[in-house]
Amino acid sequence: MQSDIINDLAALEQLYGQPAAPSVFKEVSYIHPIYRPFIEAAPFAALSTVGPDGMDVSPRGETAGFIHIEDQKTLLLPDRRGNNRIDSLRNILHDDRVALLLLIPGIGETLRINGRAEILVAPAVLQRFAHRNMLPRSVLRIRVEAVFFQCSRAILRSGLWDEASRLERSALPSTGSILAEVSKTRFDGEEYDGALPQRLRDTLY
Repeated sequence: MQSDIINDLAALEQLYGQPAAPSVFKEVSYIHPIYRPFIEAAPFAALSTVGPDGMDVSPRGETAGFIHIEDQKTLLLPDRRGNNRIDSLRNILHDDRVALLLLIPGIGETLRINGRAEILVAPAVLQRFAHRNMLPRSVLRIRVEAVFFQCSRAILRSGLWDEASRLERSALPSTGSILAEVSKTRFDGEEYDGALPQRLRDTLY
């Protein structure tokens, strides 16, 4: 009887066939000059890590160019103020493998970067990423192992950059209502939502 679940590589390769040549040739082990503009133009990245307690994908965003290209094999990524869960950083201490997915508004292609990271806290390094005299808590130094672009199909299918795809924030539960619901009303959702805009302005960096 044919199984409904793929559980071996041979069956998986038979189902999908061989990858197209461009999808193989596009991958390089360093920051090729042709990929550099994508990194410099990206204001957003998803940082993926794995650790003993599981996986994490964490958003990272700032003005374009916030991911600094140190050299062909090295990126520097400042860690700005957040919620102090430090899931990604905790994972990196256990397993230094990381992956980045870079998004650029209006651009269909995404850029994927795989490498190994370490957490830097040297004052001179932090000072390089000062913003309005505020320093990041730490900076990730990522040793690049693979760089390649992902074609635009996913972005096109999702309509991510299409104006017609935009939702009003009120169409989804507010952060306060989520906290109130999942915490079984230990949080005052209305109070949280009311204070949130000012809190975001005060604590953005």
